[in-house]
Amino acid sequence: MAQTDSTRQLREVTIQANRIQPGFDELSASVIIVSQQDIQRAPALSVGDLLHYYAGIDIRQRGANGVQADPGIRGSTFDQVLILINGIKISDPQTGHHSMNLPVDIENIERIEVLKGPAARVFGQNAFAGAINIITKVPTENFIKAQVMAGDFGLGGGRFAAALTESGVSHYFSAARDFAQGYRYNTDYIMNNFFYQSRIEGVRGQWNILGGFSDRAFGANGFYALPANRDQYEEVQTSLVAVSYQTRAIKAWSFNHRLYWRRNQDMYLFVRNNPLLYRNFHINHTVGYELNTTFANAWGISGFGLDVNSVVLRSNNLGDRERQVATLFAEHRFEFLNKRVDVTPGVQLNYYSDFGLNAFPGIDAGIKLTERIKGFANWGYTYRVPTYTNLYYNDSNNAGDPNLKPEFAITYEAGVKLIDSKKVEGQVSYFNRQGNRIIDYTRQPTETVWQAANLVNVDMSGVDLNASWMPASRWLAKATVGYTYILSSIQLDVNDLVSRYALDNLNHQVVANVVLRYGKQLFHSLNYRYADRVNLTDYSVVDSRISWQGSKWNFFADVTNVADQRYSETNLVEMPGRWFKAGAGYTFKPR
Repeated sequence: MAQTDSTRQLREVTIQANRIQPGFDELSASVIIVSQQDIQRAPALSVGDLLHYYAGIDIRQRGANGVQADPGIRGSTFDQVLILINGIKISDPQTGHHSMNLPVDIENIERIEVLKGPAARVFGQNAFAGAINIITKVPTENFIKAQVMAGDFGLGGGRFAAALTESGVSHYFSAARDFAQGYRYNTDYIMNNFFYQSRIEGVRGQWNILGGFSDRAFGANGFYALPANRDQYEEVQTSLVAVSYQTRAIKAWSFNHRLYWRRNQDMYLFVRNNPLLYRNFHINHTVGYELNTTFANAWGISGFGLDVNSVVLRSNNLGDRERQVATLFAEHRFEFLNKRVDVTPGVQLNYYSDFGLNAFPGIDAGIKLTERIKGFANWGYTYRVPTYTNLYYNDSNNAGDPNLKPEFAITYEAGVKLIDSKKVEGQVSYFNRQGNRIIDYTRQPTETVWQAANLVNVDMSGVDLNASWMPASRWLAKATVGYTYILSSIQLDVNDLVSRYALDNLNHQVVANVVLRYGKQLFHSLNYRYADRVNLTDYSVVDSRISWQGSKWNFFADVTNVADQRYSETNLVEMPGRWFKAGAGYTFKPR
């Protein structure tokens, strides 16, 4: 289980943006930070489960407990959100369905940063609607941990982790295995995760080495096809290796070098017990190099970056594909009036070997209205290239289009947030995303084949709010509330076309959480979420976790979907009813 961390310390967090890295209170954008404490107390076994509880984030799951989850931000599709681990882009070029196949376990996570809106351009291409950056732990002490878990529907699992730190060098390794028989026919799964991270402090800089591997096999009842197709099956392996070297500041300059490699292998069977009937097999590799640098000067701080990578795909359905990608970044943060006003213009240049060169400017601005209230606004041009599935996938129900063009949007937001407060934190924003050439699958009502196409225009506008209260109370540790309203509109070239993904967004989203304190070590978290989706029946779900954290032992007991509601997060798969889960762990710390 994650170690506890105070909310006050959370305010000191530096947002990991690869170049200019302002603090939470200094960033002129909408950002959500999920701390170790939040992770520990949430009734969640995966990142997808966890992000359900934050307004503006839409997690649409097909498989339970992180088997498969599609993230959206402010009405976006799952392909329009960039996923990162420690700033390393891991979104999948084959399909966004694989972007949350994380080669890290929830136990490895220090915190999660969600950057909504055009400010996410700082992370690079395909941060169309926002970015989710997962920051992993760097242990500061030696330990050995073990944990076991069990629950309904044949749920089980175990975790092992160890850390060794000595003389400026730290090593952290973990292994995890989760499994379940499934809450309905052909929804069983087995997931294995292995993770390693080391940090080496040198005289002139710091080395970081990261390696992760995820192996998951699961029954995919109704995941992609018609509800009658109940025997689908999938196996996915995802690997990530990265080596980074960050120099210490030399005459106001700092440099961060990174080499990275991500591999994803996907094997899909239409009928689990008959592989010869229909089988898809895909392997893709992304290998790249990043250089990010900052320069502090009299006018503020400048940031520059270069990212070059090569993508290779081998597939029996999508064909053999390759592309080269190069990205240049430049930005500068100006601060005026004793740092009460900040303005950060920037530009990103993208070159794709199959789509050419494009430029994406943007600007963020903020002003401290009072010592505790900050107003902010940002504007930006965002961009996403089609996935290989969009371009080339074909079967009896779906048709790709190799002539698809990249989609783009002009996005802006304005908001107010409360800063530097010990008891209350929050922000509210108005946003507008004017999407052009949005990629979706469409068909006539009388047709059965979904055709990939560039839609004329899809606009999303609305309001989202997140607020937390941390009273100095004997019984109440924390209370949060969040709300998102999205108004969507679509324009099509042809009348009566039906859209598959572009308009399955949430219309109203309400989340609330109360953490009750029963003494110093025992906490009870109650999480409520309400979803009013455009194309599905609305629903309300309540989840609960009781957790106890001692010096050596820890324990948790979850009840998800307490009221046993029937609901779906996509139009294909019904989610689980009431589910009991419990786990216990032990930590040994050598003296």
